[in-house]
Amino acid sequence: MSSKPQPIVRFYTRINDQDFLGITVWQGKTDPTAEIIVAQVRRRSGDNWETVGRLALYRTREGAYSRLPDKK
Repeated sequence: MSSKPQPIVRFYTRINDQDFLGITVWQGKTDPTAEIIVAQVRRRSGDNWETVGRLALYRTREGAYSRLPDKK
C-alpha cells in the first residue's frame, strides 16, 4: 500500500481576515535530494478554500532555483 507524500515542512500565517499565506517544502519526486518550494495565498470562501495566488520553485541539491510552471 502506498502512502500519500508528506511535506518536509509547512508554515501558515494569516494575512488579513480572509487570506492565509502558506509555504510548503516537498521532497523532489525524481531526485530525493531536490526540493519543491510552494508559496500560496488561500482564501476562505464559505465552507471552501480557494487559492488566490501560487508560486512554485524547484531547488536542486546544488542550490540552483527555477520556477515551476503554473498548475492548470
